[in-house]
Amino acid sequence: MFCPHCGQQQVSDVVRFCSRCGFLLEGINQVLALGGNLPTRVIQPDAGQMSPRRKGVRQGAMLMLSTLLAVPIIAILGVTFLPHPEVVVPIAALLCFVGGLLRILYALLLEENTPQIVPVQETSDSASQMAQIGPGLRGTALPPPPANAALGWRPRADTAEFAQPPSVTENTTRLLGRDEPKDVEPQ
Repeated sequence: MFCPHCGQQQVSDVVRFCSRCGFLLEGINQVLALGGNLPTRVIQPDAGQMSPRRKGVRQGAMLMLSTLLAVPIIAILGVTFLPHPEVVVPIAALLCFVGGLLRILYALLLEENTPQIVPVQETSDSASQMAQIGPGLRGTALPPPPANAALGWRPRADTAEFAQPPSVTENTTRLLGRDEPKDVEPQ
């Protein structure tokens, strides 16, 4: 694959940036695979898919509610098998309740409320449209730039060569060489 910006041939097709100019190449493979068409993306409807924020709030609520089931079970097992259950039961209750509360806060403050974006799968209609337009050049890329691109190019003339600015020394010497007329008093 060649970089569409500078024409540099890339080492592999999975490179994210051009090694010469730094151009972002991440979506170029998709454009080439679709025959020059841009990939389309849609937002899936909310049916079945929850946003990360909503999932986090639900996980935190479930962890807080699990305190009602986990703490009595831990208390029963602690009384039966542990010599000091009065230490284990409050720690389990605190961890479940505070952990759920922290999970809810994290979801509300730091996670996005938008559903995930999923690329649209190509349908038979779009495949038939591609066949009508033409097969396209799949798997090809821009050719590299020619080695001698501008043979008849002349550099622009440097206008500073035509008239050299006078030096400070010459100007000062010229001033010292002048004889100023002396004021002569009339007699």
